[in-house]
Amino acid sequence: MPLEMNKRVFITCAVTGSGSTQDRSPHVPRSPKQIAESCIAAANAGAAIVHCHVRDPETGAPSRDTKLYREVTDRVRDANVDMVLNLTAGMGGDMVFGPPSAPLPLGAGTDMASAEERMAHIAECLPEICTLDCGTMNFAEADYVMTNTPGMLEAMGTMMEDLGVKPEIEAFDTGHLWLAKNLVERGVLKSPALVQLCMGIPWGAPDDLNTFMAMVNNVPTDWNWSAFSIGRNEMPYVAAAVLAGGNVRVGLEDNLWLGKGELATNEALVTRARAIIENMGAEIIGPAEVREKLNLTKRAPK
Repeated sequence: MPLEMNKRVFITCAVTGSGSTQDRSPHVPRSPKQIAESCIAAANAGAAIVHCHVRDPETGAPSRDTKLYREVTDRVRDANVDMVLNLTAGMGGDMVFGPPSAPLPLGAGTDMASAEERMAHIAECLPEICTLDCGTMNFAEADYVMTNTPGMLEAMGTMMEDLGVKPEIEAFDTGHLWLAKNLVERGVLKSPALVQLCMGIPWGAPDDLNTFMAMVNNVPTDWNWSAFSIGRNEMPYVAAAVLAGGNVRVGLEDNLWLGKGELATNEALVTRARAIIENMGAEIIGPAEVREKLNLTKRAPK
């Protein structure tokens, strides 16, 4: 497939994530107030979409507490800067096995929830977008499996569409795109779909360019997509995604550093990404154009 550079690019900022980064940088937001303030700063810097997890405000541990999501949502919607709200629906599918000699019972950190539980905060907050992790995979740590069965994805995808919330398909490997296309073909998800290509996360798709282009070439041409990589390759993938025809994601969920020895903020990462995009001769687009492009429903403050 020939490359066709994207000339009108939207930036997503993934502001905090659920990884164990809370004690590695003082800039990783924990409380709903801090998360919302980081969203606002990112939007002011040029992010059209903010992607949010929530954390326990005291410990920074990842949380599925609907009240925390409600507070983040209300603060974002009450802000004096516009942005598209994207909440994760990825939590509640975590299996941590014991050692190879005794894999059962499942270990600390296991969090397996029903589709209804995993979607509770989405039904409560009604963001414009929420994520759908389209597959099961070994995920970084030795005995942790990110679990999303086809049945679970069909149930959650159906709920998202019924709520009028746009699913953002998180694809960590080519097989996840295969499953996503099947969900669209069967009418579970509406077309054109929205995809986030997640590169470089052990043990999904490695972030070499051959694999990246295999991922890009497996996205239907009428779908909308973004891409990111983690750590030191976050900014190179800003350029790679735009060159390959997509949109970009940056943020402290994926990378804590702006440069060697220099911890980043979400605002600084968005500013750096915007400079790369504009220096390539492309323009960034704002939330209003993104809503029109993706056919999103904006909810008023509640």
